[in-house]
Amino acid sequence: MIIWRLFPLAIVLFALLRFVVPLKIGKWWKVAMGGLVLAMPLQRLLISFFYRGLAPSETPAWAILLQGIFLSAVVLLAALVILRDIALVVLWACRKKIAWFHASSARLALGMFGAALLLSCYGAWQAARVPSIRHVEITIPNLPPELDGLAIVQLTDLHATKLFDEKWMQAVVERTNELNPDLVLLTGDIVDGSPRARQGDVAPLAELRAKLGVFGAPGNHDNFSGQSGWIGIFKEMGIAILINEHVEFTIGGSKLVLAGLADRSYLWRGGPPPDLAAALEGTPKGAPIILMAHQPGGASENAEAGVSLQLSGHTHGGQVMGLKMIVKAANDGYVSGLYDVDGMKLYVCNGAGLWTGLPVRLGVPSEIAHLVLRTPKVAE
Repeated sequence: MIIWRLFPLAIVLFALLRFVVPLKIGKWWKVAMGGLVLAMPLQRLLISFFYRGLAPSETPAWAILLQGIFLSAVVLLAALVILRDIALVVLWACRKKIAWFHASSARLALGMFGAALLLSCYGAWQAARVPSIRHVEITIPNLPPELDGLAIVQLTDLHATKLFDEKWMQAVVERTNELNPDLVLLTGDIVDGSPRARQGDVAPLAELRAKLGVFGAPGNHDNFSGQSGWIGIFKEMGIAILINEHVEFTIGGSKLVLAGLADRSYLWRGGPPPDLAAALEGTPKGAPIILMAHQPGGASENAEAGVSLQLSGHTHGGQVMGLKMIVKAANDGYVSGLYDVDGMKLYVCNGAGLWTGLPVRLGVPSEIAHLVLRTPKVAE
């Protein structure tokens, strides 16, 4: 949390020193430009003042988007300044000059600032929109022919808040039901907030329909939001939350196992730790196992235990292209899409929503994952 608070301050100071200070413009123009850069931390303070006592998820949608736009704009501006400085060093080394390309150029500064702001507005729109469908076929080595074509819709990181509210959730449910899936699986971070604050926003999830049922597993934000209070509510809505347990299906004479793990966030908020042995205890030998685990880390251990397919979220796909490597490093190398992990398939979904602390997506679209399971093709 301390790093998260210091990061914006460091970015702002860098932008002021390397972007605003070198500009050869009038004093009041420079003050105005500096004020725009400083607007990012100031608007966060103003929002905190007028909505003090509220968690970030409880601030109005416009405020959530505004702070996301300002934060990402300053981060993007800092990135552009770094690229500019690298280019200036290269030009200096090559003994070349471009008349308008220098640190004190107001023309260049205006273009950089405008580009950062436009990209941030686009990123906020990308984050807040209703996600599109992503169709993926996954070949499972031990999938019986009777289960070929089994359709799963994975919804992850819905993060129900004032931003991802009842109207948004209803649209996600409608898109999901149009796919007529066999299973709907919610792989964590369904809510941000207490049942009292969020029950109305998640209410449309009760309308989810799937031939074999709707199931879920907890994420870290569910744990932070009072997981124990939510489990009974989801059960009443027809959503069974699996925490270190499994259910079995018989389809055309073949068995299918669906298991769910507790999230690793128990370390911070209590609750049961993830226990794969308990989740898989008593599963029929040789049956394909689908595991819902919110965080993709630990996939190799799950593969070793005999899991056929792991479905995860948590990473938001990295959210911004340049952040993917950082997110990847924090999640055992898994950030977005389909992976083969020691013979087990792992699908990491970009997520339908995201955490409101940074409501921006650039180059990493939100998604409703439509996963179709396939048996291996036999060579003729």
